[in-house]
Amino acid sequence: MSPKLDSPVQTQMAVGLLKNFLTGEHHGSFGTEGKQATGRRRVFVQTETGRVLGMELDRSDNAHTVKRRLQLALNVPTDESSLTFGDVVLKNDLSAIRNDSPLLLTRNLLHRSSSTPCLSPSGRDMQQRDKSGPIEILGHSDRFVATRQLVKEIVKGIKNGVDPVPVHGGLGGAYYFRNSRGENVAIVKPTDEEPFAPNNPKGFIGKALGQPGLKRSVRVGETGIREVAAYLLDYDHFASVPATALVKITHSIFNLNNGMNGNKVPDRKLVSKIASFQQFIPHDFDASDHGTSSFPVCAVHRIGILDIRILNTDRHAGNLLVRKLGGAGRFDQVELIPIDHGLCLPESVEDPYFEWIHWPQASIPFSEDELEYIENLDPIRDREMLRSELPMIREACLRVLVLCTTFLKEAAANGLCLAEIGEMMSREFRSGDEEPSEMELVCIEAKRMVMAERVYTSPKSETSDDDVQFPIDYEDLGWDFNTKIAGDDAMSRSYSGIGIGNGRNPLSRLEESAEEEDWSEDSEDESDFSEGLLVPEFIAPSSIAKLSTSLKGAALGERSQKFSSGKPDSGPICSGHRSANEQLPMSVSFVKLADMTEDEWTSFLEKFQDLLFPAFAKRKAVTLGQKQRQRLGTSCQF
Repeated sequence: MSPKLDSPVQTQMAVGLLKNFLTGEHHGSFGTEGKQATGRRRVFVQTETGRVLGMELDRSDNAHTVKRRLQLALNVPTDESSLTFGDVVLKNDLSAIRNDSPLLLTRNLLHRSSSTPCLSPSGRDMQQRDKSGPIEILGHSDRFVATRQLVKEIVKGIKNGVDPVPVHGGLGGAYYFRNSRGENVAIVKPTDEEPFAPNNPKGFIGKALGQPGLKRSVRVGETGIREVAAYLLDYDHFASVPATALVKITHSIFNLNNGMNGNKVPDRKLVSKIASFQQFIPHDFDASDHGTSSFPVCAVHRIGILDIRILNTDRHAGNLLVRKLGGAGRFDQVELIPIDHGLCLPESVEDPYFEWIHWPQASIPFSEDELEYIENLDPIRDREMLRSELPMIREACLRVLVLCTTFLKEAAANGLCLAEIGEMMSREFRSGDEEPSEMELVCIEAKRMVMAERVYTSPKSETSDDDVQFPIDYEDLGWDFNTKIAGDDAMSRSYSGIGIGNGRNPLSRLEESAEEEDWSEDSEDESDFSEGLLVPEFIAPSSIAKLSTSLKGAALGERSQKFSSGKPDSGPICSGHRSANEQLPMSVSFVKLADMTEDEWTSFLEKFQDLLFPAFAKRKAVTLGQKQRQRLGTSCQF
C-alpha cells in the first residue's frame, strides 16, 4: 500500500468551477442551488484518512469510474476498497447520490505506513484546480438561509485579512471564523480533526474515518452530521439550537498531520475540509458557571425534550450556554442555548447523560404548549426529513430517533414529567456493574419476542451485508451481537448478546421496583436478575463508567463557544500522541436495533409500544412511593 493513504487532507477539484474564490458564490451554496445540468451532480469523495476530491458525476459514472478518478487525482490505491454513502456500498448505480453529497472511500484491508510523509499539492496547484468559493454549504434545505448570510460575512472578513482563530480547549480541532469587524461569527469543526481522526491537532489520533470513535456507536468523522441533524430536528427553533450546516471550507488555518504519526505539517497551505459550521452565539457563561435555579422552566423542558428525542449521550453543563436578558446583572432573566450535539443519535441504544435530570425544573409537569408540541411530533416524518436532508446518515441512527421519539410521546401522554422520562432512559451503576435502563428493559423484552418469531418464521435475514453496512464493528470487542436463538426454550435464550436466564422476564425488574419501592444494592432479587444478564467477560466492571462523566468539560471541543470577549478560552492543550484504543471508554450495548429487517423493526416498535404502558404504571408507582416516604420523613422530625 502506498504511504500516501495517510497524507493530510487536501481537496482537489476534478473540474474547474466558474466562480471567483472570494465571492463565495457557487451553485452549491447560494441562490441557484440545485440547478445542475441535467444528469450531472457534484460530489465530494473523502478517503478514510481525510483527503477529499470534488468531482462532477454524469449518468455514465459508476463506483469504478469514481475510484479511478480518485486514484489518478490523489495518487491513492483503490484496490480492495469500497465506496460508501452512509450505509450503502455503491456499485454500478449512483442514482441515489444527490448533488453536493459526501462519499467515503474505505479500505477493506487496513495496512498503514506512517513512516513516510506524503507531499501534498501546493496552494498554487490547488487554486488552479479548485476555483470554487472558500465556503460551500452541502445541502439545499430552506433552514440554511441564516447560514448563507453568515458565510457571506465570513468571506468578506477573510478578504479583509481577518483570519480565524483556533479553539484551544477540548479534544478535537475547532476554529472561530470572524467577520470583517473581528467578531466571532461561526465555530467550524473539521470532520478529520475529531478525536482519533487522522488530522486531530491535540494528539488524539489512531483511527481512520468511519471507524468507531470516542463512543463506539459514533464513528470517527460523523459527529458533524449529528450536529446538523440536531439543528434540523429543532422545529420552530423550539430548543434554540444555533444554525448548523455541513460545509466544504478552505483555509490555511486547518491542521494537517504527516500520516498517522500525528506530526504536524510545518508549512501550512490552503487546505479544504468537510466540516460542521455552527453559528456562534454571544453569551455570558455556561451552565456550569452559575447555579441552575434561575434557569427558566420552559427552557429546561425544551432542551430536555430535544435531548430525549435524539438520545443525547453528552448533555453536560458545559454545552449549555447562558445569556443574560435582564439589565444591571440580574439573573432572573436568562436564555439557554444548547450546543455540541456530536454525540447524539448513536447507532445503538446507549446510556444518555442528561445534566438537567436532577434540576428542580425537570420535575415540574409539562405545560399545555409543551404537551401539544410533543403530541405533534411525528417520528416517521422526522426520519424521512433526515433521509432527505442528510442522506448519508446511517439507518441505525434513524431507528434510535424513531424509538426515542416514540418513547417520549408515550411517556408524556401517560403523565410522566421530564425527570421521570430521563430516569427511565438512564442506566444505573451498582457495585461497579452497569445495568440496562428501564427503557432498555422494555426494548430487550420486545426484541426477545421478535427474535422468537424469527425462529419460527424466517431464520435467515433477507438483508444483504454487501448492500447495507450500518452495523458498528462490535466484533472488535469479541462480543457477538448476532447470537442465534437456539434450543427448545427459545423464549429464555440469549439474543443480540443479551441472555435472559431461567425464563425470567426482564420486565420483572420493573415489577420488583414497584413492590419494593427502592432497590437494595445487595438484595437477593437483584442478584438473580444480574445473573440472568450475560454481560461479556471482557468487560471488567471497574472499566465501565458513564461517558459523560469522563468527558465533562473535555469532549469534542465542548465549551467550544464558551467566551464572549473575542478571545478564545485557554483550556488545557493535550500534548503527546495517545493511542485511540487507550482513550476509548468502554460501554455495554444491551440493545442493538440495526440487525432487524424492516418487518422485524416494524413488529418491534409495535411490541415496544404495547409494553410501555405497564412500564409507565410501575414507574409512577415508584415515584408515588418516594413522595410518600419524603412526606413521612418531614412529618416525623422533632
